[in-house]
Amino acid sequence: MEKQARITSKGQITVPREVRRVLGVRPGDRLLFESDENGVRVRPVRTKSPFAKFKGIGNPGIRSGREGIIRWVRSQLVAYIGLNNVLQ
Repeated sequence: MEKQARITSKGQITVPREVRRVLGVRPGDRLLFESDENGVRVRPVRTKSPFAKFKGIGNPGIRSGREGIIRWVRSQLVAYIGLNNVLQ
């Protein structure tokens, strides 16, 4: 893919839409420009997990984090074992 961008008098550029999609960046994200003997590469700066934006949108009643999930699984297991004992 080849795309061009114009530099403003303030040294700013607009990253073309196709490039933003390929990089997976959105407004407010940061880009890192790396130069080496082959030229300049642009890559997104990932300071946090790409899944962080989904934190907290899970099932209600399940606390976030490892401990919350473990407690929920254990409660489901206890409920399942208790139900199995009643049915037998």
